[in-house]
Amino acid sequence: MQAKINTHLIEIFKTECGSVYQCDQTNHFILEYAGRVTAFKPINFIDFTKRVFAINLHDMASNTARHADIAILMPLYTETCFLLTMIDTIRLQRILGGAKTILHLHTLLRTNQLQFA
Repeated sequence: MQAKINTHLIEIFKTECGSVYQCDQTNHFILEYAGRVTAFKPINFIDFTKRVFAINLHDMASNTARHADIAILMPLYTETCFLLTMIDTIRLQRILGGAKTILHLHTLLRTNQLQFA
């Protein structure tokens, strides 16, 4: 985990394009991307991450149809609709992948800490 933003938000991962926070008070993950803030329950955050990584970038780049270079995602239980170009998809994958790596690393450290305690 990186640094406390305020009393309830912990910064998980941040790039120049966005960031992911964890809210201890509401048990939500907060995605800040493209000037919008979206709150996810943990299971919905995992589902959204899977859906973002399921976007086929090769098809987006190689298909010449007008609609092929846009992906539309409407995460469950949120009021946000993501209209992603190929560049947006790459940026969002980078943010979500970084957050996933940090969370996994944190879990490994906590598990090992408990084993050695």
